[in-house]
Amino acid sequence: MDNTTQDLWQCYQAPLFLLTQALSCDLSFAVITAHNPASKLLSPSQNRLLDRQLLREIELIGSPYRALVGAAPDLSHMEKSWAVFIDRTMALQLGKKFNQYAIYVIEQGDVSLVPCTLDGHDEVCLGKFSDYVQLVYELPDLST
Repeated sequence: MDNTTQDLWQCYQAPLFLLTQALSCDLSFAVITAHNPASKLLSPSQNRLLDRQLLREIELIGSPYRALVGAAPDLSHMEKSWAVFIDRTMALQLGKKFNQYAIYVIEQGDVSLVPCTLDGHDEVCLGKFSDYVQLVYELPDLST
C-alpha cells in the first residue's frame, strides 16, 4: 500500500458531516458520495453529474435519503454526499459502483469507515456519529 493511499485512509478517519437537520441515531444508514471517484479530483461540473447519477440510483432503490456534505474538519475539502437508509451490503454496492474507496456506515449511533475498493484496509469504528456532525443552516455550495 502506497503512502498516498495510507494518508487518504487516515484522512477518512477524521470526517465532518454537515447536516441541515439532525439524524436519529436509532436508525441505520450509510453515507455515500459519488464525488472524486478513486480520489481523483474532478471539476465541480463532473462531480455534479456523478452526484445526479448517484441520486437516481438511490431513488430507484426507494429508501429514504438525506443530502449532506462530508468534509475535512477544517473544511479544506468537501464532497456532496447522501445519508441513505439502506443496509451495509447495498451501501457497499453503491460505493463500489461509483468507484469510491470507502463509505461510512452508521449503526446504533456509531459510525464506521468501511472500505469499498481499498484492499488491505480493515473497517474502522470511529465512535459516535454525533461527534462528527455539525448542524448548518444550509449546505455549502460546492459549484466552484
